[in-house]
Amino acid sequence: MKVIKRSGREVEMRFDNITSRIDVLTEGLSSELEPSKVAQQVFSSLYDRITTQEIDDLSSETCIGMITSHPDYEILAARIVASNIQKICPNTFHLAMRKLSKAKIITDEVLQVAAKVKENIKHDRDYDFSYFGLKTLEKSYLQRIDGKLVETPQYMFMRVSIGIHGDNVEKVLETYDYMSRGMFIHATPTLFNSGTPRPQLSSCFLVANKEDSIDGIYDTVKECAQISKWAGGIGLHCSDIRANKSHIRGTNGTSDGIIPMLRVYNATARYVNQAGRRKGSIAVYLEPWHADVFSFLELRLNTGEEEARCRDLFLALWIPDLFMKRVEEGGNWSLFCPDKARGLSDVYGEEFEKLYEKYESEGLATKTVRAEDIWRAILKSQAETGTPYMLYKDACNKKSNQSNLGTIKSSNLCTEIIEHTSPDETAVCNLASVALPKFVKGGEFDYAELHKTIKVMTKNLNNVIDRNFYPVKSAERSNMRHRPIGLGVQGLADVFCTLRLPFDSEEAKKINSYIFETIYHASLESSCELSDEQEPYSSFSGSPISNGILQFDMWETEAEIPHSGMYDWEAMRERVKKGVRNSLLVAPMPTASTAQILGNNECFEPYTTNIYLRRTLAGEFVVVNQHLVTDLKKLGLWSKKMKDLMVKSGGSIQSITDIPDDIKKLYRTVWEIKMKDVIDMAAQRGRYIDQSQSMNLFMESPTLSKISSMHMYAHKKGLKTGMYYLRSQAKARPIQVSLEPDCVACSA
Repeated sequence: MKVIKRSGREVEMRFDNITSRIDVLTEGLSSELEPSKVAQQVFSSLYDRITTQEIDDLSSETCIGMITSHPDYEILAARIVASNIQKICPNTFHLAMRKLSKAKIITDEVLQVAAKVKENIKHDRDYDFSYFGLKTLEKSYLQRIDGKLVETPQYMFMRVSIGIHGDNVEKVLETYDYMSRGMFIHATPTLFNSGTPRPQLSSCFLVANKEDSIDGIYDTVKECAQISKWAGGIGLHCSDIRANKSHIRGTNGTSDGIIPMLRVYNATARYVNQAGRRKGSIAVYLEPWHADVFSFLELRLNTGEEEARCRDLFLALWIPDLFMKRVEEGGNWSLFCPDKARGLSDVYGEEFEKLYEKYESEGLATKTVRAEDIWRAILKSQAETGTPYMLYKDACNKKSNQSNLGTIKSSNLCTEIIEHTSPDETAVCNLASVALPKFVKGGEFDYAELHKTIKVMTKNLNNVIDRNFYPVKSAERSNMRHRPIGLGVQGLADVFCTLRLPFDSEEAKKINSYIFETIYHASLESSCELSDEQEPYSSFSGSPISNGILQFDMWETEAEIPHSGMYDWEAMRERVKKGVRNSLLVAPMPTASTAQILGNNECFEPYTTNIYLRRTLAGEFVVVNQHLVTDLKKLGLWSKKMKDLMVKSGGSIQSITDIPDDIKKLYRTVWEIKMKDVIDMAAQRGRYIDQSQSMNLFMESPTLSKISSMHMYAHKKGLKTGMYYLRSQAKARPIQVSLEPDCVACSA
């Protein structure tokens, strides 16, 4: 049999060559690994004129299939993939960028700076990724020409750094070093587009309907299409669009309400994909007083007429406190057409209540129902579809540093961005997430190093605002005026595992709060420094922060955990009065794809399972919580039999008798943790989150009463986002079927 080398040359296939290649990559790994055994399995699958790249693919897949024998096989698999990527790509960064420049994929600036930094590439850091992290990068992130890889992970990080900082070599190298060490990572659009001729680096766009007219609606649709074209995730509020059967004065006709309009957005999301990578993503926000609310809540249900469904839109409610009060008291709720009852979306708090009750007393309601009837429709939709998202209008507005701009009317696709919009301003946010496990050192969490890292991230994201390509002028206008950024996290659950703390323990709750206190303080300090160097953001005057009001000052609900004592908040209060560069700073987002790249659990969530089967085009692989595997290995309990028991238990270890109780407590999944504790921890860190957080709620067997109780508790805790998705556990265990990121648009 012949094998085709990467050069195109044909040589005789030799078993020894396969063995030696694998053996070299086992350096520093457990002596229990058997390169010859891997080679034997690979050799049995070979065929004439197979390529060396295909042999590497077979070798890595074989190793992944052997991780139940020893967890180090996963490391070996990753090393094979990393080595293969490096062999495929040009051997220097400058040469790779020259090829991309010739293909007009990157800018001349990137090529010029590449010549200055080419010696700073740390090729060995490609070997620090997990197998699935590398495969995610290979499939979806690394640049290609005619389908052939040109970028290694290190080349990507350097390209992204140059795209953010241009010819500021010092800052380029600083950012590259942090990212290549896995300390933090920028959001998916930034990784995709940094350094390209159209660097659309933003994740999130919040769009306001231009006006309630044909021209206004279709102008808004066009704007959404333009944003979607450039891979932006969209949050759209439609509470100001007149309801079904409302009078149209211009034609003396009758409106069909928001549902037919939303079907246009649904078609747009399907048709205008995100830079050719996947379909567009639009979340639609509605206030529950809108007369079309019942039809809105049915848009994603599995039953009913297809003409009344929008299965490609994501549904969200923007809920005033008055509605929650009426539900709790068993009162009635009036539904209005916004064309008759004008201005309800423009006010919140007491002002909303007064206007709402005024319209009730004037008999302007289209219909009056029991508040409980709408509540049950919400819960039914959530039990069936996981949506609508639950966001609390009053909390979002009362606790916003943009409250001086006017009433905020919606969030984004993933519910963590809370920003003001208007017909001529489309809110934007640029995201990055810090890898929290990197700061666990010697059994302690290093808050000082986290503080230092967050300051770098803040300045990076501030720079992204200026370097960004804006698909619509209204987005550029908003971002330049208010300069918001979104700092997030990944791997909080990994931190607790490493520190040997159950997720819901009191010590874990303290660390959860202290981490976000550190992030908020560091970002404020960094933004103050930027303001001193440049100037405060243009809408700074009159904002809460201009008066020394910080995020935790806006919370009426007392959190259980006080300040850590690490930071002088009174000094910071005085400092911010002089000016900050960014109106908003902290917004923990879902990190589905970027957490997979860096090998961390997603954002701040507990583990959903300790083991699952991942099916890819290359085959099926078992993915295991590596912290648990390490512990079981130390106890001599890790084996194929143990793996099978875990699979049988759906990723839980609670019923496996051989595992000690302390290990069981440490590795409870989210299904085995009280949602009360999850909500409490969200409220504790919420005091330091000036935007919001993408908090999912989990329920193994959801019932309407259980869902209702969770919502009421989250609302009373003062959360802005009461729920992103309701996740329920399917009776048939899910199988992940691809390596593609879960949310290209918004995932950070």
